[in-house]
Amino acid sequence: MKKISLLAFSTAFVLNVSAQQNPVAMKYAKFITADDAKRHLSILASDEFEGRETGKPGAEKAANYIAAEFKKLGLQGPVKGSYFLDINLATSVLKSSFSVNGQAASKEEDFYAYSPEADREITATEVVFVGYGTESEIANTDLNGKILVWINEDKAAEGKPANTGYRATDARERILKNLKSKNPSIIIAVNPEIAGLLKRNKDRLSAGRLGVKPEVKAGEKKTGVFWITPTLADQLVKLSGKTYDELKSAATAGVVLTQTIKAAVTLNYNTEYTPVKAVDVLGFMPGRDPKLKDEVLVFSAHYDHIGLVTKPGATDKVNNGADDDGSGTTGILEIARAFSQAKKDGHGPRRSVLFLGNVGEEKGLLGSEYYTDHPVFPLDKTITDLNIDMIGRVGEEYIGKADSANYVYAIGSAMLSKELHEIGEKANNTYTKLNLDYKYDDPADPNRFYYRSDHYNFAKHGVPIIFYFNGVHADYHQPGDEVSKINFPLLAKRAQLVFYTGWELANRDKRPAVDAVK
Repeated sequence: MKKISLLAFSTAFVLNVSAQQNPVAMKYAKFITADDAKRHLSILASDEFEGRETGKPGAEKAANYIAAEFKKLGLQGPVKGSYFLDINLATSVLKSSFSVNGQAASKEEDFYAYSPEADREITATEVVFVGYGTESEIANTDLNGKILVWINEDKAAEGKPANTGYRATDARERILKNLKSKNPSIIIAVNPEIAGLLKRNKDRLSAGRLGVKPEVKAGEKKTGVFWITPTLADQLVKLSGKTYDELKSAATAGVVLTQTIKAAVTLNYNTEYTPVKAVDVLGFMPGRDPKLKDEVLVFSAHYDHIGLVTKPGATDKVNNGADDDGSGTTGILEIARAFSQAKKDGHGPRRSVLFLGNVGEEKGLLGSEYYTDHPVFPLDKTITDLNIDMIGRVGEEYIGKADSANYVYAIGSAMLSKELHEIGEKANNTYTKLNLDYKYDDPADPNRFYYRSDHYNFAKHGVPIIFYFNGVHADYHQPGDEVSKINFPLLAKRAQLVFYTGWELANRDKRPAVDAVK
């Protein structure tokens, strides 16, 4: 398999390159300690912080704590002198209706709408079925002002089943972006998981959706998206004489290309926004090399969690999030401590380093989405994001194994840069000698971990990343994710691996090449 051959290549690379230990790096890695990590995490994951839910007082307390620690370490506040980057979050309630051929659809059962633009009503007498939305399917069809019906799934690849999940993949995001560039009036995305999603989240969806508030310029129109069930899609394409499944099968086989179908459609929507206070926390260390200081290495971790327990009768009222992601936040504080001490001693990094505490990860990677869309430092000068999300526990697949306290999952290191993968391997082989487990290092992995933490928003902008992760466990997103269950020596060792990898990246002559072929 591809990952095995890549690992064999990188192992050969490590064995053939002098892996001499850097005594300066080793000196400062020792400032990353289990005791200091416990001090931070005992505060961040305490009941006082109420589970650090985005937009709630506990998250604000955590942000203030992290900023105060950055200040103590001598890091700069890079947002006009502040450590806080205001994230333009809002809870949106979308009022919408959808009727097809005179029959009203139910937004609780048939569709889910998200509109990034102002209030609008759309009526049409036809829709355009675009299959999987690939360029070969739409060809030169004029989609301007049309209602598109799109199969919101990944086409089955040879040897792999189709990915029918409603969560976007790289391929689907590219297709959606291309479809929007054709200036349709609306895109109707058909997905088999929408019915279950609506049923599971009925109350939450009716209460509103937390997200980055769309930026719409005066006179600008952006294409909204309606996600619908295959059952509603059947009504949409009924006058074609075929069912939606028949059209989908033909598109899968490449038999039918884009086609126009008669259908009387009326869509209405308007969005009400309520601002939500939220911040990313940034600590910055300028590089010392005049030729390299404009380049920036990012260490990131999200400090938010899921807040208080809402289940009636619960005895433990706080989802403390000690591992998720208090451990990662503690990790970057420890790494910042090591770099800060090095700088005080005259060994500051050649490149600049940004320590980034993201908010809103649990709500959909919102803080990192906002940062990468509004970067404080240009993304083309951002050489790598080393993202830490859960490094304090032993995941369920390692419980009982002999090496249970000497591993970490590494995800995404070779997705964009083979050289970055080699750097990460070499750092581990030279210093920490953890078992780097690449089990989840695959965009097609059914757990989809590559898409589920803040590194992904850097990766989708072409910034190489490594995501460090211990795997899920029985206390994942549960009140039992407590400080008492953290393995602090293991947390510190994993953080040291991230430090050593970052030390090399911050001080080497060249940034890692973006050389991986997708």
